[in-house]
Amino acid sequence: MEFGSLISMLIIGALAGWLSGKIMEGRGFGLLGNIIVGIVGAFLAGLIFPVLGFSVGGGIVASILHATIGSVILLFLIGLVKRT
Repeated sequence: MEFGSLISMLIIGALAGWLSGKIMEGRGFGLLGNIIVGIVGAFLAGLIFPVLGFSVGGGIVASILHATIGSVILLFLIGLVKRT
């Protein structure tokens, strides 16, 4: 993995985590936590979307959208676990 792709993955993860924290009404975890949630959310969406037949396309905006949707799903699941 090149350094540039690592930086772009971290930036996309941070943006997706921040957006998902805003969408889920302040359930973010700070900068580092949001990066982790964004990256894990992108991975989660990468597993779920092909099974459902859902595709968001290519490019940076699609990557951010993909990671954000996965992050929202992840934050929702974390919220369910925290309530129990």
